[in-house]
Amino acid sequence: MDRARGSNLQNNNSKQIEEQRIQSTAIVKVQEPSIKIEPTVGGQLLRKLFQIIFYIQLFLLSILIIALTIRGLIYAAGGTDRFDPKQWYPPLLVSIASGGIVSFVWQSIAFHYPSNSIKSAFWLTPLLTCALGVLHILIGSSLSLAAGTIAIVSGVIQSLYACWVNSRFDYASKILEVSTSVPPDKTTAFVIVSTITCLAYSSFSVAGIGGATATGTDLDVLFIVLILLSFTWSMQVIKNMLYVTISRVRYMTFACGVDTDTRSAFRDTLKHLVGSVCIGSAFVPVIGTIRGSARAVNLVAGDNDEFLFSCADCYSGFASTLITYGNRWGFVHVGVYNKGFIQASADIWEMFKREELITLIDSDLTGVFCFLSGVTVGSISGIIGGTWELIMHKSYATEVSIYAFFIGYFMCRIALAWQQASVSAYYVAYAENPQSARFDATIPVRLEQLHRFKV
Repeated sequence: MDRARGSNLQNNNSKQIEEQRIQSTAIVKVQEPSIKIEPTVGGQLLRKLFQIIFYIQLFLLSILIIALTIRGLIYAAGGTDRFDPKQWYPPLLVSIASGGIVSFVWQSIAFHYPSNSIKSAFWLTPLLTCALGVLHILIGSSLSLAAGTIAIVSGVIQSLYACWVNSRFDYASKILEVSTSVPPDKTTAFVIVSTITCLAYSSFSVAGIGGATATGTDLDVLFIVLILLSFTWSMQVIKNMLYVTISRVRYMTFACGVDTDTRSAFRDTLKHLVGSVCIGSAFVPVIGTIRGSARAVNLVAGDNDEFLFSCADCYSGFASTLITYGNRWGFVHVGVYNKGFIQASADIWEMFKREELITLIDSDLTGVFCFLSGVTVGSISGIIGGTWELIMHKSYATEVSIYAFFIGYFMCRIALAWQQASVSAYYVAYAENPQSARFDATIPVRLEQLHRFKV
């Protein structure tokens, strides 16, 4: 009996040591992937290449922005009537600051009241989008009329979509509540730091855009496009750095019951995973847009016209192939296993197929909720900046409103990244071990409902 007690004590000690080892390991491995693919030299080179490209473009764009800002201020000081920094910068900077504040408050509301926040996002977003469209129509320029028309049409489509998916709200609220019920340590601090970083970088980018706007030549238009493209990629990288960090911490909780230090996980992300994050940040938005458009084309085509149906089916197959090698759930295995992004995406998608979770993943609304939340905050920022300029300096109203919308959207997506990462970690951990006692009946009940609906 003493020998048995000693054996149990030894096993418990070994288990504690193993858990401590898992927590302190730079790249955590809790189990072998379902499909083990050894890292290749080509994959490592690709990660390094994207990391170098990202840092180089960030450095070059910084030099360009500084040069454009100085040139714009010198040009404005010459007494030109084309550009007035006092009329252009304050409304945009105030709208950016407003977007940052609203983003932080909104992610807190979404955490404490997931059900109400999801319903609010789906019903409030169309109203604010239409309000932004009306503002652009009131501005009256050709560009603003086009932007206003697009915004109003988008608002109507969003309203119709909200009516169509109304029955999915309860499950979306439940999965968001379950996956974020216990936030990782230091989550609020990470959200605050990320938001401040976005505010600083957005203000810096806006300074360069203003400098290019001062002269407004064809070359300056190209500079503005380059700044916006760089800004988009940089915001995606910031969001996905947070995404990888939080999804790793939450995965360890769901899969192993282990609490991983968030700061250590973030340091590991910075040290080992920047290249994979840069690759995913470049591919996921493009692939997501293609897949979303393919699903929309399928809905429009139906099966009435044979030629149209055939084209839609071909496009859908192409999108399905792309999503296999580039999806946001791949970021979970990037953080946990130090995989390359493409390998991680393929492994997880294959696992979803094996566990018959694809239909569930496609019908989940948490990703749409984050997108609509971004549109909501972007619309608020655009309305603030555009209204200010409509009253004070109408000729700047269109561009200021568009830039404010663009920046507000990304700030909200970054603020909500930890919640979307938690949901992704929950799905991936469940797919790896559906029988685990750490999961409740949320997913099985939903799968049964989908099965009944299909039958």
